[in-house]
Amino acid sequence: MLISEMIKGVDCRLIGEDIDIRHIEYDSRKVKPGDLFCCIRGTYRDGHEYAGSAVEKGASALLVEHELPFPVPQIVAPNSRRAMAELAINFYGHPLEGIPVIGITGTNGKTTTTYMVKSIAEQAGYKVGLIGTIRNLVGDKIIATDLTTPESVELQRVFRIMRDEGVNLVVMEASSSALDQDRVHGIEFVIGGFTNLTQDHLDYHKTFENYLAAKRIMFTRSKFAVVNADDSHSDLLLDGLNLPAMRYGVRASMADIRAQNIEIRPDKVEFDLSSTYGMQHITVPIPGLFNVFNALLAAGICLKLGISLSNIAAGLAGVASVSGRMETLPTDGFGFSVILDFAHTPDGLENLLTSVQEFAKGRVICVFGCGGDRDNLKRPIMGETAARNADFCVVTSDNPRTEDPMRIINMVLEGVHRTECPHVVIENRREAIRYALSIAEKDDVVVLAGKGHEYYQDIMGVKHPFDEKQIVAEILDEMRESN
Repeated sequence: MLISEMIKGVDCRLIGEDIDIRHIEYDSRKVKPGDLFCCIRGTYRDGHEYAGSAVEKGASALLVEHELPFPVPQIVAPNSRRAMAELAINFYGHPLEGIPVIGITGTNGKTTTTYMVKSIAEQAGYKVGLIGTIRNLVGDKIIATDLTTPESVELQRVFRIMRDEGVNLVVMEASSSALDQDRVHGIEFVIGGFTNLTQDHLDYHKTFENYLAAKRIMFTRSKFAVVNADDSHSDLLLDGLNLPAMRYGVRASMADIRAQNIEIRPDKVEFDLSSTYGMQHITVPIPGLFNVFNALLAAGICLKLGISLSNIAAGLAGVASVSGRMETLPTDGFGFSVILDFAHTPDGLENLLTSVQEFAKGRVICVFGCGGDRDNLKRPIMGETAARNADFCVVTSDNPRTEDPMRIINMVLEGVHRTECPHVVIENRREAIRYALSIAEKDDVVVLAGKGHEYYQDIMGVKHPFDEKQIVAEILDEMRESN
């Protein structure tokens, strides 16, 4: 595509020749001849520093915020991140035109809720595209992702594939960093959904107020909101926006959609959904009170789309277990259970453990840690949360990244020591899992918290293979052989 076509409607100016662009790239390591290289400012690096390397690799043009001394055409824009998103929309032919987009944000529950919406919408006849933490689903195709919300160029490329495959509804997670970094710039949300807000990502946002403000961005670009009436932050998110909204909840008296007669079982939750649209009995094959909230949000979104209560009930009843979210792992031949979950915030961990305590007949043994190079204020809170809600804790490493694992563990232990919960420290996460499985007795539940769907452990910048499903299977096989 010619640069002149790409920059239509974009606040920018072109210096140099109007040439044809083969591809848009923002990672200088991936640049190929004929590419437009976008110099964007990241959290730790400024893409302008890599423009020379990109040109050497064959970049035909640059997107910059100020002219650089390189002999290639340059698109100069006041904000290269926003301009990159707008260029990508033009480059991929406005792929979302006419396709409604549902955005879901919040601290916990985003992934599960997107899968619930997908299941309901498919029950109602939609062909759904999903953008999420675990994977992007484009029709029946799966595209792996390392980010909850990919960069704008990648998003628009995936949207183009979705459109070409006949997708007529898109549901996506919108993380706070993605909203703050304009990765979803240019996307209009027909409905914005809000799960909850608790402490997380303060290493990036610095203050809780900034974190809230980032989440709020999505609702400035939404036509309608479905928010959690039981979470006080809902009013702050909508304050001053004059945005029509539907509220869901369990305890709040002002909720438009409510869950009544809730029954939480080891393998599912059941409740009566009460709303202005009518009453409907709901069964969700994933346990935990927090999944009642997730189901209510999904139901509210789908009701606004015009989907019937009967289709909502059928879609929720048929939702598949989400990888690494309250996922029960096979333990054939042993009398205990193992649950894998991504819970990595104090609120998420508390929700997980209290849910497990509701159906556990024996002890709840929690294996957990905290990530490195992230919000260290939540580490002692995580420790205390785990220790107050589990019967035994195995404190271990998570993704230490560039930090000393024992430094992280010692900060977690500050919270554990505020309780009388028995615990051990085993830095090696595989050995920590092995220990938890070795001490588990009949009816105990071993909870592996923090990594969920992840298949690696990030240590000093290197992602080592670490799939907890596989590790549990291997350890249990070893235990069988030794008996």
